[in-house]
Formats: sequence, structure tokens, C-alpha cells
Amino acid sequence: MADLPFQDRTDFEHADRGFVARLTPGVVRTSGGEVVWDNDVYGFLTGDCPPTAHPSLWRQAQLCARQGLYEVTDGIYQVRGLDLSNMTLVEGDTGVVVIDPLVSAECAAAALGLYRDHRGDRPVTGVVYTHSHVDHFGGVRGVTDGNVPIVAPAGFMEHAVSENVYAGNAMNRRALYMYGQLLPRSPEGQLGCGLGMGTSQGTVSLIPPTLDVTRTGQEETIDGVRVVFQLTPGTEAPAEMNFLFPDHRALCLAENATHNLHNVLTLRGAVVRDARVWARYLTEAVELFADRADVAFASHHWPTWGRDDIVTFLSQQRDLYAYLHDQTLRLLNQGLTGPEIAEVMQVPPALEQVWHTHGYYGSVSHNVKAVYQRYLGWFDGNPAHLWEHPPVELARRYVESFGGTSAVVALAGRYVEEGDLRFAATLLNHAVYADGNDASARRLLAQVYTRLGQGAENATWRNFYLTGAAELKDGPSPGATDTTSPDMLAALSSEQLFDSLAIRVNGPDAWNERFAIDWHLTDLDERHRTTMSNGALIHQRSPTGDGADLTLRLTRQRLLTLLSGDGDSDGDGDGDGDGDGGGLDHDGDLTVLRRLASLLEQPEPDFAIVTP
Repeated sequence: MADLPFQDRTDFEHADRGFVARLTPGVVRTSGGEVVWDNDVYGFLTGDCPPTAHPSLWRQAQLCARQGLYEVTDGIYQVRGLDLSNMTLVEGDTGVVVIDPLVSAECAAAALGLYRDHRGDRPVTGVVYTHSHVDHFGGVRGVTDGNVPIVAPAGFMEHAVSENVYAGNAMNRRALYMYGQLLPRSPEGQLGCGLGMGTSQGTVSLIPPTLDVTRTGQEETIDGVRVVFQLTPGTEAPAEMNFLFPDHRALCLAENATHNLHNVLTLRGAVVRDARVWARYLTEAVELFADRADVAFASHHWPTWGRDDIVTFLSQQRDLYAYLHDQTLRLLNQGLTGPEIAEVMQVPPALEQVWHTHGYYGSVSHNVKAVYQRYLGWFDGNPAHLWEHPPVELARRYVESFGGTSAVVALAGRYVEEGDLRFAATLLNHAVYADGNDASARRLLAQVYTRLGQGAENATWRNFYLTGAAELKDGPSPGATDTTSPDMLAALSSEQLFDSLAIRVNGPDAWNERFAIDWHLTDLDERHRTTMSNGALIHQRSPTGDGADLTLRLTRQRLLTLLSGDGDSDGDGDGDGDGDGGGLDHDGDLTVLRRLASLLEQPEPDFAIVTP
């Protein structure tokens, strides 16, 4: 730690460069007065680093907590510190083009208002989504009602909605840990997440793109602003793009190069990203744009100015992802497993001395394991790991072998005294899973998690540890973010909609059920069939022949309300939404709809993580 260049204040100078004004107070509320974002709560970061925080993470938090409107270059502005991401505004001939309108509509509206306070009441004349993560499109209805061009990379809609709906419940639960949403903002608690300070808790929206970017080199003009695009699929998101504003000599890097090591596999869960192509697209960005850019900015953090510094920044980011990828492959081909590789992996000293390569959001440890997972999966090849007991049964046997819970807790206490918090956590986790009501085990594990969290350089590790400690003390609490908003559900393709239904079927309950429903979506002139077969709900588009037990004729919106169970969605007039289907235009046996509804489960939003 002493070798890190804390005396180098370049990042602070860049983070403050171009400052125009801040939102005062730095609080965003709903129309009803509910707080959805509060950046002022991080005022404590102006002080010196306390013993409850890693000095490197404290420094990163100080940088990320800066809030306000900033001029990037002539005609390009950013609002930072009003959500997890930045909102960028590019002035055009008649208005302003918005890039990445934050997580929630309330924050996006506040950011646009701050810009207009200082640059005039310019209308929004276009929107660009850099990629398919919710912090880059969720606030769009805070800046437009959709009557402007909206540009996104090819595949945006499929990935934007599938990630947030298919596994959205589990991701949201884990995101509560990752972002420390319920932790106090304090030197002892949440210090941001390395990429920003956290996620807002407002209204998530989505307006579909009107223009897809389908190839690198594609050039578009939005309100007189020329934009040259580079597609980068499979990097930080499945659908993502960098782009150059040639007349401004400004390069947008989306989330492909930020001032930290990013995630190859985010701790909230996602599809594993490809570090190999990530590095290659950064090389391509240098080749395509370096000689035409005087400033590079991203959807998080602060810009980099000057051609040489841009090349250095992008090259170091590229080298980092390439090194982690290639060295993981080298070592796994020597027989090392993911955890073993993570333990021996060292970043080259020249990169370790650079602040923006540090793992404040991603980490070397979990990124290496993600690369291993991408190529070899969860199994390390050791037969002993092929059919292990699940956590509770495994824990009970371990604790029994050690002589009972008291013995395990006492042994863990010895490791705590010796400073081996990692193994103490392992022992105590077994103790808690073997007996979730043992107060001494829960108390000591919470203490261990607190120490591990407060010593972590990585913000998401800190948040996971500290949230785990809090839930050991107080139990799980539901999060406030809901990514399955009406806009998100409406954006599902018909196939995705039926897929989302299929993953809610209780398979064992449906083993002996056999029926078929034809769905005629009259407004789309689409026909779909769902067949319950051996516990699986099978979907067919444009089915041929007869064979359905029930045929329903309805609009897509009626289908959405029918499947949501809201109000009188079933159309039977009783307002219970129980799936009777009375009042629906149909042929066949309406009781089949009730049979289907009886097999569907609602996800559990606050399932246990640190306890059995």
C-alpha cells in the first residue's frame, strides 16, 4: 500500500476539470417527496481515511462522490454523481442529444434540469444508449416521451429485457449486497461501489430504440451531430458500442474502459463476459479513433484528455484484461483450478502502479475465476467435487466432525486471533448453516465479515461482507429496486414473454399435467401455442393443426395483464385475477387457464444468502 502513488493528484484534477455547478441540495425525490437519490450523504468523504476503510478505496470513493455538471469539451457536458452512471449531453443544431439517461426517470430529469439551468432550456433531440444495462437506459422517460431518435447497438432490446426478467429476481437480491443498498453511508458502512456511489431507487423505464447500430464504421447524424460507431459485443455487456464525435474530437468509451478494473463476471450475477474480445476491441478503438480524439469519456468516472494519455489509458486497460485472460488460460492448462489461479495471479508491476487498473468494482480474484468458468465451467475435474452435499447438509457433517457448534466457534475464534479471517469465515459459515439459530456463531461471523469488508480495496466485496454481517444480525430485508417495470415487461418479445412464464412453472407439481393453449394475439396477428409436457411449458410460434385444449383471442396488452394477475386481468368480472378467463374471447375449455395459473410460482425477493 505504501508503494501506491498517493501523491499523484492527476485523477483529482481531471475529476474536477470543467466543473460548472452542482445540484444543491444533491438530493432527488419523487413527486410524492420520497428520496430516490442522496449524494450529500457522502459528505464525510472529505475527511482523512479512517481505520475502517482501505485507503485506496477511500480515495476512489472521494473521486466518485463528486457531483455536478461538467464541461467535457466544447458542446459536450456530463452530469456526474446523480446516479451510478454519468449522463452525457451533446449540443446539436436545435437541442441536445442525451447519452445514457441513468437508472431512474427522477434522476435523469434532475440531471437534465441541472444542465438546462446553466446551458438554456434546450429540447432533447435524440437519445443514445451505449449498452444494455439498466443504468444506461432506465431513466429515459425523465428526458423524453419517445418522440426523438433513440440509437442503440444491435441486440440491445433482447439483452436489456432478458437480463432483467429471466433471472432478475435473483440478480436484484444479490445486487442489494453488491451495491450495499441497505448499508449506512458512513466510514464504517457503504463507500460506494467503485464504479459510482450506488444505484438510485426511482422509476425504471425503457423506450425501444428507433435506430440500431449494426456495424463498426456506421456513421449517423443526430440533430446535426455526426457520430461514428464501433460495435463491441461481448465486452462489458452483450450489446455495447463505443463511438466518436469527429467534429468535437471526443470519444465515448461506454463502459469498456473506466477508471477501475471492471467485472468479467459481476457479483450480482450475469452471463460471463469475454475478456479476450474485450481487450481486442480496446485495441481496435485505439486504431480507429486515437488520432481523431482529444478527449475520451465514459459512462462512469471522469474523462481523459490528450491523445497520448488516451492511448496510454486504453492500452493499459487492454493489457489488464488480456493479461488476466491469457494467464488464466496458461495456468488452467497447467492443471490449476480457478481458486488456485486466483491465489497466485499477480498483475504486472507497471499496471499495479496505475490507479485505474485497481479492482474497486471487479477484482483480479473473482475475474480470474470467471475466465476459468467461461472455459471450463463450475467443475474443477476433482471427482470429490462432482457430487458434494448441498451447503446445509455439508455444514452439519463438518460441524459434527469437529465436535459440535461450540467447538467450531471456539476454533474459529483462534483463527480470528491469528488474523486468518478467511478460514474463520469458512468455519463459521459451516457453523451457521449447521445451526442457524446459534447466536454465538452468527455474532462472531458478523464480526469477521465486518473486518473483511472494512479491509477490502474492492467496494463490491466490502458491500457483500458488510451486508452479510447486517443480515446475520437483523435478517434479510427486501430491496427497493424493481427492474421488471411496465416498460420492461412491455419490451419483451412474445417469445421472451412465454419464456418468462415457463420459468415460473413448478415442475414437480406439473409432472402429470398435460394441456395445450393457443394464444392468438390479435393486434400483432401472431399465433403461439404453449404445451404443458412433463413439467415443462413448451412454446411454439405459428403452430399448425388442431390439438389445443383452449384457444384465446386477445391483445398483447391483455396478455400482459392476464399473466401479471393484476386487478380484473382474467376478464371474469370478479376483480380477483385468479385466471378464470371469463369474458375472454375463446374456444375450448377455460378451466385449463386456471390449471396453468395454479402451477405458477412467484419469485422470492428476499431469499436467505448468509443463513440456511
